[in-house]
This record gives sequence, structure tokens and C-alpha cells, in this order.
Amino acid sequence: MKSVIKRLVMTEKAVKLMETENTITLIVDSKATKRVIKKAVEDSFNVKVSDVRTFNTIKNEKKAFIKLKPESLASDVGSKMGVI
Repeated sequence: MKSVIKRLVMTEKAVKLMETENTITLIVDSKATKRVIKKAVEDSFNVKVSDVRTFNTIKNEKKAFIKLKPESLASDVGSKMGVI
């Protein structure tokens, strides 16, 4: 499961989404489906996922926007990954 998640994106926009919309932004394996991404995030960070949106970047990476349910905080995930 851990190999699905490559890294956390910490741009200005990603931080704003984390604070305002309880959404984390990740670079994930390009072959991962939304269901696989959801399960990997829930298992890795012990949170509840509400929605997963993905798209492929110009650099041929898959970026996923993971909206968490209200009982789970995106800032907690950031602190677990050591960026906040």
C-alpha cells in the first residue's frame, strides 16, 4: 500500500486547500485507481476519506486531491508526514 503514495505536495495552493477544504494533495503511482488511492490513504494515515479527485500532470505524474471527512484533519496528515 505504501508504494501507492509517492509524496505529499506542499505548494501554496496545496497548503490553502489543507487549511480551508480539509484536502491533502499527493503525488501517487500513475497506475493507481481512485479506490486504491483511497484505501492507501485510509490505511497509512488512519483517516476517513470522503472524495478522491485525480489528474495527470505535464510531468507525467498522477496528482490526487483527497478530501477528508470532517472527523479527520488534513493538518494531522501533514504533521505525520513531517511537513507541518
